[in-house]
Amino acid sequence: MVNFEIWVLAMCLIFQSGYAFYLPGSYPHKYVVGDPLSVKVNSLTSIDTEMPFSYYSLPFCRPHEGVKDSAENLGELLMGDRIENSPYKFKMYTNETDIFLCQSNKLSTDHFGLLKKRIDEMYQVNLILDNLPAIRYTKKEGFTLRWTGYPVGVKVQGVYYLFNHLRFNVLIHKYEETSVARVMGTGDAAEVMPTDPKGGPDVPGYMVVGFEVVPCSVVHDANLVKKLKMYGKYPSPIKCDPTAVSMPIKEGEPMVFTYEVSFELSDIKWPSRWDAYLKMEGSKVHWFSILNSLMVITFLAGIVLVIFLRTVRRDLTRYEELDKEAQVQMNEELSGWKLVVGDVFRAPSSPALLCILVGDGIQILGMAIVTILFAALGFMSPASRGTLITGMLFFYLILGIAAGYVAVRVWITIGCGDHKGWISVAWKAACFFPGIAFLILTILNSLLWGSHSTGAIPFSVFVILLLLWFCISVPLTLVGGFFGSKAQHIEYPVRTNQIPREIPAQKYPSWLLVLGAGTLPFGTLFIELFFIMSSIWMGRVYYVFGFLFIVLILLVVVCAEVSLVLTYMHLCVEDWKWWWKSFFASGSVSIYIFLYSINYLIFDLKSLSGPVSATLYMGYSLFMVLAFMFATGTVGFLSSFWFVHYLFSSVKLD
Repeated sequence: MVNFEIWVLAMCLIFQSGYAFYLPGSYPHKYVVGDPLSVKVNSLTSIDTEMPFSYYSLPFCRPHEGVKDSAENLGELLMGDRIENSPYKFKMYTNETDIFLCQSNKLSTDHFGLLKKRIDEMYQVNLILDNLPAIRYTKKEGFTLRWTGYPVGVKVQGVYYLFNHLRFNVLIHKYEETSVARVMGTGDAAEVMPTDPKGGPDVPGYMVVGFEVVPCSVVHDANLVKKLKMYGKYPSPIKCDPTAVSMPIKEGEPMVFTYEVSFELSDIKWPSRWDAYLKMEGSKVHWFSILNSLMVITFLAGIVLVIFLRTVRRDLTRYEELDKEAQVQMNEELSGWKLVVGDVFRAPSSPALLCILVGDGIQILGMAIVTILFAALGFMSPASRGTLITGMLFFYLILGIAAGYVAVRVWITIGCGDHKGWISVAWKAACFFPGIAFLILTILNSLLWGSHSTGAIPFSVFVILLLLWFCISVPLTLVGGFFGSKAQHIEYPVRTNQIPREIPAQKYPSWLLVLGAGTLPFGTLFIELFFIMSSIWMGRVYYVFGFLFIVLILLVVVCAEVSLVLTYMHLCVEDWKWWWKSFFASGSVSIYIFLYSINYLIFDLKSLSGPVSATLYMGYSLFMVLAFMFATGTVGFLSSFWFVHYLFSSVKLD
């Protein structure tokens, strides 16, 4: 018991430090005046095409030492990030102006056409300094807008202009050892936190807390820079006016690139340096979404309460108070759900497929809950690029054991204890959803490969994903299936008749009600779905994982309640084929998510250009919709199974 208390205390300290430090796992980098600062470049991105391209696919200046890739994790590669070094270099707290970078070769026909195409497609250049993306501020109608990166160029009255001069502003904060220890939330944090020993404690150091860029289009005299070397002083002062453009790109002419940098002391402290990127806009909308979900849950909970307390309990109490002769007489007069007692646990059609979907749904749902919980605690921040995707992949692989266990346990329960075929079910559960995912990704990847986009998953990463699947996920799923086969199957409370009961004709098709049931779960989700879609397709940072976790829990509750109510309604009209209907009652929310995706494409991504971009969007949307269907359908099926088992376990009918 003492060990358990110590363990709980340790976990609380870990979580507390996580909250205090804001971005667990990161720590300040101390720079002394004059220390070199290197800017890195990420892939060029556009909300017009959703296809990233390498920065050096355009005729930009290259570093003297050559282009080198930064070490990237699996999540970054899957997201299409390609972080490389750049020729932009600064010295800490040293302002510099009129720095000549390079003069490109004369623009070839291909490069000229490519530059115009990238400008038309609104591609953005993404720079990174000390792990902070470059941010750009613009003013429109009295409002200040924030953007990450800057456009390659702009088209004005049919003429293409290039942003060839960059004005950088680096925000810095004085490095204070004691304040960092206090931020960490522990008294001895300065002893455990890695520090930079250079310069000693008495030499003032600084931390980078902001990185701003202002792009300008400036005409340079090519004759003045012929003898200049990289980082030399441009002969005349450069005036950077972001409101005017004057550097048109012309075929057969070179382009000159320059930059300037200034440093500004800021009150922003290290833990708050990401606030400019993570400012939560529209928090009232998120609360409205949660309130809306709670109202739906309360409404459904009231219906469930009525079913349990008034209908079911009343009927069971009346039935149990009768003697045997009266029960026999009452059996002849029974109606509703009590009439299907001999068929309610009859095996559904395609039982193996149902077990596979439920197993995969448990795996996806578990991955979503655990990943969003860790993200809400701050362990998957945007400061660590790719950690969210990497975390999702890791948790999905590990939870293969849960998929195998649930799939086989349901299979044996449907078979009334018959273990035959459990290995086949476990194997199919390990391959079904990942197989669909690989098929979709392969098709989309072939489109990206054909477009030479950095968004294409490299062949080596494809091999790694296959190895992770077959070496980790599949074995764990089979292990879970083994444990599921050894577990005691759930015994049915009533016997199943040999001859199935005929289902009376219904006024309305039962599947119509099932499809309509998805509107309620969608109602709890659609507001948050807009922010998620904007994050994925509009390049916005999504970091309100606390809200998302609450919405996810509410979605699970709504799915369970909706499926339970519909299952009861089907049983009341003597429809005993509830297995698949309970799955799709909540799983049908995926249909509305897919329709919403089409709506988002038409009305919010109006600028999306080209059939390749639209195919990519629809392919990824289909992948997301299938994952939603598996997860929500599983919640509905398991809640309905529990309800039906509970309901008929109280009945003494023969």
